[in-house]
Amino acid sequence: MDTDKRKTRRTALNDDEASAPDMTGTAPRSVDGLRELVVRIGRDEAGLSLGGKAHTVLARLLERPEEVAVRTITDLATALDVNASTLTRLSTKLGYTGFADFQSVFRDSLAQRHRHFYTHQAERLVAGKKARTQTPVNGGTSPEVEVVAQLARESIGNVETFLARLSPDDLRGAAALLAGAPRVRVHGLRQFSALASFLCYGLGMIRTDVALLDAQGLGVAEGLAQLQPGDVVVVSSVAPYTRSVAEAAVAAAEAGMTVIAITDTLASPLVPPARHAFLIPHDSSFFSNSMGAYLIFCEGLLNLVATHLGKRSLQALSRRERLITALGIETG
Repeated sequence: MDTDKRKTRRTALNDDEASAPDMTGTAPRSVDGLRELVVRIGRDEAGLSLGGKAHTVLARLLERPEEVAVRTITDLATALDVNASTLTRLSTKLGYTGFADFQSVFRDSLAQRHRHFYTHQAERLVAGKKARTQTPVNGGTSPEVEVVAQLARESIGNVETFLARLSPDDLRGAAALLAGAPRVRVHGLRQFSALASFLCYGLGMIRTDVALLDAQGLGVAEGLAQLQPGDVVVVSSVAPYTRSVAEAAVAAAEAGMTVIAITDTLASPLVPPARHAFLIPHDSSFFSNSMGAYLIFCEGLLNLVATHLGKRSLQALSRRERLITALGIETG
């Protein structure tokens, strides 16, 4: 009997998720609802208690909803440094039938957000207009200046976020590939066609045989047909993702080309076919995807490629300058 008591006590001590009533069927069906539940649990208003470990795990899951939507329970458990059984127990304590039911909430929310991304962003912008015009900020700064200042602060936050998770190995690997590949093609559509053009122009300043994948408008298939295994294709798209860019990335990888992705989260369809994937956030009050952090990242990547090329990049820039002078392109 004493042994059984000790075993029961030890189990209770090790179960950091703590006990909770059976709430199956009452669980939130949205990520926002889950966030509200976490707040109510913290205030002891939910009729549900979580131990410290479970509460921390849930908070961390809500910080990365895109990853929760697409990663396996094993991958998530490894990333959080817990057992997969911890996620299963947490799901049932919250009222879900299991982890798959819990994960479906994140998948549904992600799909809903992607369907209405632009209107959602614009609604936030319009909703904030009244507050900006009525409330002086920053010691009397005008509402017009504050709009720009807010976007600048948000871009700084995005930069700080991607810097914190940059992989030195991925940076070195990508720079070496972009410097040494026989041919480099860059692909991005809609808003990210601008980023693709910027990256293509920068690479073209310091090495040869760089172009947009579909520069002549003949189609992605024609562009890929000009490449060989060992060539590099850089793709860029963020939520809501452009389907054809994701399909081009898969086709390039299957044809033996090396894919480098510049995207937003691990949930991106550009990540699986990529050898190196760089995740840059775009959270902001801009009515579309914020580009500031992406441009800064690309400038850094271009500098790394130039450094890797060494004298060859200097020679390429010098040759370009001679041609610019000969053609009288610049004034002043």
